[in-house]
Amino acid sequence: MAQINTTVGDLAGNAQKIIRHADKAKASGADVVLFPEMCVTGYPPEDLLLKPGFITDNMRCLEALSKKIKDVVAIIGFVDGTNAIYNAAAVVHNGKILDKYHKIFLPNYGVFDEKRYFRPGKTALNVRLGGVSIGVQICEDIWRPEGPVRMQARAGASLIANINASPFHSGKTLMREEMLSERSSDNSVAIAYNNAVGGQDELVFDGNGLMLDPKGLVVARGGSFEEDLILHDFDLPVSTRKRAAKGLREIIVKGFKPKSKRPPLPARSVMHLYYPTDILEALILGTRDYVVKNGFKRVCAGLSGGIDSSVAASVAVAALGAESVTGVFMPSRYTSKKSFEDATTLAKNLGIKIMTVPINGLYDEYRAALRPAFKGFGVDTTEENLQARIRGNVLMALSNKFGWLVLTTGNKSELSVGYATLYGDMAGGFAVIKDVPKTVVYDVAADINKFFKTPPIPRRVFTKAPTAELKPGQTDQDTLPPYVLLDKILKAYVEQDLSLEEITAMGFGKSLVKKVIRMVDSSEYKRRQAPPGIKITPRGLGKDRRMPITNRYGGK
Repeated sequence: MAQINTTVGDLAGNAQKIIRHADKAKASGADVVLFPEMCVTGYPPEDLLLKPGFITDNMRCLEALSKKIKDVVAIIGFVDGTNAIYNAAAVVHNGKILDKYHKIFLPNYGVFDEKRYFRPGKTALNVRLGGVSIGVQICEDIWRPEGPVRMQARAGASLIANINASPFHSGKTLMREEMLSERSSDNSVAIAYNNAVGGQDELVFDGNGLMLDPKGLVVARGGSFEEDLILHDFDLPVSTRKRAAKGLREIIVKGFKPKSKRPPLPARSVMHLYYPTDILEALILGTRDYVVKNGFKRVCAGLSGGIDSSVAASVAVAALGAESVTGVFMPSRYTSKKSFEDATTLAKNLGIKIMTVPINGLYDEYRAALRPAFKGFGVDTTEENLQARIRGNVLMALSNKFGWLVLTTGNKSELSVGYATLYGDMAGGFAVIKDVPKTVVYDVAADINKFFKTPPIPRRVFTKAPTAELKPGQTDQDTLPPYVLLDKILKAYVEQDLSLEEITAMGFGKSLVKKVIRMVDSSEYKRRQAPPGIKITPRGLGKDRRMPITNRYGGK
């Protein structure tokens, strides 16, 4: 299984990567090599699929690369069709496309929009290689107990080859493994489940491909958040089935000869990643691929001395290297000495450059300019937000001048309830921890201090009260419930769609739940204007959750 990192729209680059890995698989003695779902186009290509030229170019690319694949059977994901298009897998051997399989079950939930673009396939496919029958599938096909795996097994398939672009969220790898174990043991078939790897906008594909024996036991495991070539020898029985089942076709790969000489399989020791390390690795890969694939050379982030900016900056360094990251410290009259010390200590520990841009003078000039308009009105959150917007302007000016990508540092808890300043701390190009709840931020921060040789985040950052420092003595808890309570309510309302009554029944005060729901619902307009960020929960605030801005339902 070639677990590769492709880029949406880079047809030529993706094709070259497919050819290289097919050659590696052949040199390693493989008879069959699987590539991820839609690896020719990259996944998900979204509305590029509405461009007829894109579909034509991807099929031409498949034709061209197929001519260069010899002496190994390759199963390659692409987009097939003209007037109607299909999420497809090509079976390639000795320079020819022998057949094409069309994905039968199209996911249309969460981040998936496949019914917007594709027609469902109608026929399952088995491929016979020297008497051994292999069932070809794509992603969602194997998640359904009633999917093609049962039909393919009954028609003689002893191995299911399933190609995927299955995006990450924390805990999903174990969920996949449990599902695949059930499919293989229920149908007495081996499974090769190959998954894509890499970042694409808000999504991260974690790899973690799996091979299982007919009893449902894992016999080979792909690396986490990295490209990999996963090799395994299956001892598969010859199929005695003479006729394919209704709704299934079988092709015979003529001229196929199993390799008589194979180099020994390399030793593998791949460990499953658990919380919160899986989240940290997802953040690192998602940040690296967003920055690199979009052509940026350097990033900057505002450093406040708090936990969020410490995590965002640390992730950036892990993803890109210290030489590609600049921290920007923007003190005001309300900035404490502790914040300065913690921000500068973090920068020193990470080995990054830190710029200091004081905002007191700018803040005074803003207030002086607005004094006539604000006459008769007292100081309120307007003046607090002015400071955040000045900082946003400073960061965007540095971005303009030097071509840096600005990383925002807000977390999921804050963005959910609107505890963020539009065009202020929300200003930037990529939101590293956008989908990380505040309580999880602390766990990731602790893991960061284990990840680096020198722990970068000062111990005091973990213990001091979170604060935006926009007025004297301010803390987040002046406005928000304690995060340990808030995050539980947000998970219930945002991720699980529970009602006010259902959340209250979990033991929370009704007035508190009402307040949180009101804050979430009234902040949708802010979230629509937030930069993209990495999905790490089952339901993020980007592609996953699409609520109307104009909405009077009231969170019932």
